[in-house]
Amino acid sequence: MAKNRIVIIGGVATGPKTAARCRRLDQEAEITMVERGDLLSYAGCGMPFYIEGVVEFETLLKTSVGVTRDADYFENGMGIRVMDRTEAVKINRNSKTITVKDLKTGETADLPYDKLVLATGAGPFVPRMEGVDLEGVHRLYNPHQAKAIRDALDMGAKKVAIVGGGLIGMEICGAFLERGCEVTILEMMPRLVPALMDEEMALLLESYLKKNGVQVVTGSPVSRIVDDGSGKVAGVETADGRRFEAELVIVAIGVRPNVGLAVEAGLEIGPTRAIAVNEHLQTSDPDIYAGGDCVECTHLVTGEKVYAPMGSTANKHGRIIANNINGMETDFPGVTTSAVFKILDYNCGCTGITERRAKELGYEVETSLCPQRDYSFFMPGAGMFVAKLVAEKASGKILGCQVMGTGDGVKRIDVVATALKYGGSVKDLADLDLAYAPPFSQAIDAIAHAANVVRNKMDGLAHGVSPIEIKGRLESDDDFLFVDCRGRAAFEAETITDRRTVNISMEELLERLDGEPRDREIILFCNTSITAYRAERILKARGYKDIKFLDGSLRAWPYPLKAPF
Repeated sequence: MAKNRIVIIGGVATGPKTAARCRRLDQEAEITMVERGDLLSYAGCGMPFYIEGVVEFETLLKTSVGVTRDADYFENGMGIRVMDRTEAVKINRNSKTITVKDLKTGETADLPYDKLVLATGAGPFVPRMEGVDLEGVHRLYNPHQAKAIRDALDMGAKKVAIVGGGLIGMEICGAFLERGCEVTILEMMPRLVPALMDEEMALLLESYLKKNGVQVVTGSPVSRIVDDGSGKVAGVETADGRRFEAELVIVAIGVRPNVGLAVEAGLEIGPTRAIAVNEHLQTSDPDIYAGGDCVECTHLVTGEKVYAPMGSTANKHGRIIANNINGMETDFPGVTTSAVFKILDYNCGCTGITERRAKELGYEVETSLCPQRDYSFFMPGAGMFVAKLVAEKASGKILGCQVMGTGDGVKRIDVVATALKYGGSVKDLADLDLAYAPPFSQAIDAIAHAANVVRNKMDGLAHGVSPIEIKGRLESDDDFLFVDCRGRAAFEAETITDRRTVNISMEELLERLDGEPRDREIILFCNTSITAYRAERILKARGYKDIKFLDGSLRAWPYPLKAPF
């Protein structure tokens, strides 16, 4: 019986995972992995930590037991032929071969295949911009680029400009801050991480970064990178004419799928401009599979096609492709576009879709903005974070979640991602039998609290107003009473200062408001909205009709607070 010839183009994530799984399933197959670079199966997501100095370069290239994942590792340990520093230049579908070029010698050859796997990944998007090729301008997509950045820091570079405030920009920002750099982040959209976070959550992140010395510039694209006159970078300039000094510029605008081979071979490209695949990760040619950062996925919440490059997804793809090549029919259902990142001691994450995206898709939504501790308040070290939960108003079906803060919100992102996978509702989320002990969570977990706030709103018991809406109304002439219902000492320390702000504690509430018309709009706030919600219920029971509270109150207020006097 002829041996199955499997050729894999790409040797970073999906490729090595496919190769290793194929070998485990078929000891006789001829497996060849073609990689144009000189590094194999490296931990790309660890590069910011290498730049920071937490790990060393070699660690990114090794297994958990310290063995370097090089050609010898695959060839001698697994019987997988590796052709590194070799570029696949053409797919010949009629003859079922690929043409490869040895980048060391320039020689070309044709490799036959029975099954072909495209794991070509993605590349950094580099804009057509003056100065983008200056010395001191870097991208971050492979360990060699990470090493060049770290070398620049080791040689004394301190002023860093990051062009792009998305996921890559955020991940690298933390590394520079830990190295003591002066950091400027420039994002052309009106807010940071625009694809991942709603405005109030992005503003919380921006506020935190500013408190830690980061200069955040949003709403104006970078127009050029400035030359110091000798071919080295001196800074960046925005479209509105502002200039920011920098010794080091990181272009982190995002990545684009590497689809050139697929396009030339006539394979179908999807609406996201990544390779279209079916649930088995087959392309439009059933003998050609594709996975990782070069393909598009199905969003489990919306059903739409999305481009969501993630190392975790790439590794799942590798296993599924290998299963299907070897007759073990396996589906890849899709993604919830979960993403997490850390900056200093701030933990950030999201899953599903934002409120903004949900409304664009026509959903009528209900949300909660819920500040909570990650575990019991009486335990040392408990941290706060804000969770924003987005649900369909009529059904309570969960649509997405975002977290931001020093507490462990990432654990809750994983819980919501699981609920999204199975189409769960806010009731399902609140009913989950999550493990409880004081060092790990509250008796009612933080994410269950967020779900219960949404349920209270759906049941007409709670009426919240977002910080964004309140900010707009405070800047207008709207007539409403804005009540800080905390004690006097807390109010005098700091509050949301405005001519409409009054301090009426819970104990004074009914007496102080007795003369107010029952139909006057009153908006309450406290530290976390727990007291404000209780006040709303008391006032509603006494006949006050237009009572609301500030969602998340002061813990989720992304704007400056001041003493009232």
